[in-house]
Amino acid sequence: MIESDTDGDVCLLTFDRPDRRNALTPAALDDLESAVDGADAPVVLLRGAGSAFCAGADLDAVVDLPDREAAEAFARRGQRVARTVAESGSVVVAGVDGAARGGGVELALACDVRVATPAGTFAESGAAIGLLGAWGGTVRLPEVVGLGDAMDVALSGRVLDADEANRMGLVSRVVDDPRAVAEEIAANDPAALRAIKERLRDDGDRADRERREAEAFADLHADFER
Repeated sequence: MIESDTDGDVCLLTFDRPDRRNALTPAALDDLESAVDGADAPVVLLRGAGSAFCAGADLDAVVDLPDREAAEAFARRGQRVARTVAESGSVVVAGVDGAARGGGVELALACDVRVATPAGTFAESGAAIGLLGAWGGTVRLPEVVGLGDAMDVALSGRVLDADEANRMGLVSRVVDDPRAVAEEIAANDPAALRAIKERLRDDGDRADRERREAEAFADLHADFER
């Protein structure tokens, strides 16, 4: 269900189950993890086939979870995949064209850059069916948009259009073609991209972060073309 295609410096990973709005089964989560791990390009663009980005977890798979232990394992599986996205050596761009719901939003939150087309929409819809976003959603959403907006989005389950998602900071741009954003990033130096991602994601003590920033600058400077 995950189609992979590398074009130059961009690896295109496509959720390819358009008849189910690209909803993810446990096997599809594993496929996504393998695809992200195996990506050999400075930039990965995550996108959906058809009219949706990703509807999140396949509800048939959720209904079939037999007990509490299985449900917790399923949540941890999604969290692991989201961490794989966040910790990838590539810069991962979410290109949301169409609906992102539940786990689809959570996987986008794990990406380094999120952009949407004018057709992009977002909702954390778990509360409506008695669940919550458990692929890191309750952790990453307030980190990205702030606690107040995260409470509003997750508790109401309302649908955000691309412009509101942009104003909220859920996406950084509204664009006609997310691939153009991926290619814009990929035009830069790969080593610098990796170092910038690592430094921006560093959540350690401020003094330690500044020390590592200086070390990263020195490492890059060693190969700097004068």
